[in-house]
Amino acid sequence: MKRTTLGCLCFSLLILFPISLMAADYVADADKLYNQGGLENYKTAIELYKKALAANPNSYEANWKCARAHREYGDTAKTEKVEGWKKICAEYGKAGMNFAQKATELEPDKPDGYYYYGLNVGIYSDGVSIFTAMSEGLKDKTQKSFEKTYNIDKMYRDAGPMIALGRFWQVLPWPMRDRKKSLKYYREYQGTQYFADNIEVHVYLGELLIQIGGNKNKAEAKGYLEKAANSDDAFYKERAKELMKKNMTQ
Repeated sequence: MKRTTLGCLCFSLLILFPISLMAADYVADADKLYNQGGLENYKTAIELYKKALAANPNSYEANWKCARAHREYGDTAKTEKVEGWKKICAEYGKAGMNFAQKATELEPDKPDGYYYYGLNVGIYSDGVSIFTAMSEGLKDKTQKSFEKTYNIDKMYRDAGPMIALGRFWQVLPWPMRDRKKSLKYYREYQGTQYFADNIEVHVYLGELLIQIGGNKNKAEAKGYLEKAANSDDAFYKERAKELMKKNMTQ
């Protein structure tokens, strides 16, 4: 009986070991493509992460990284104004949420799944509208996901949870938006080493200060938007110029 049990165990290991190695190879190849960036690389990376998950559905790494790639694919389609980008955002944001949710179930004490769940809700909302996303009950889920990430590690992904919560409270429709909370998180982010080179947050903060109002806030906003308007980031450069044209003309 012992020999039979041992034989079955060895046989199982012989089957599972190559599958595990195959999944790891898919993840490694997908990581390389993801790190290169670009719409097609993200799309191919997603297919490789899916192959890794077909071999090992309970891989925490493959699940959260697949969620991350979905978010980047949707965000890139939006910023590059790819034809049909709203449909892409809706499709890939929704799928990314599912992979991220699985990651949180596998490793509830790690930040990756929560963070990319919230970011994928954002991409999904870009595709279907924030009102549709809220009608599906995603406001509270997103808030809890970002707050969970912040509480686990607020410096995760170059202090990404601070940006995420700042933007979350900024873009919610009235009466749920809270610009004071938004400003609190952006100010905290300003105290990190990452703010100086983050053109995206310069635009977000500039926009928020304009929304809050007052000459002092408007003057501060102008500095951030001017920096963004003179940057190499095509998407946020254009957004900064639009905000300045609309709000800084005398």
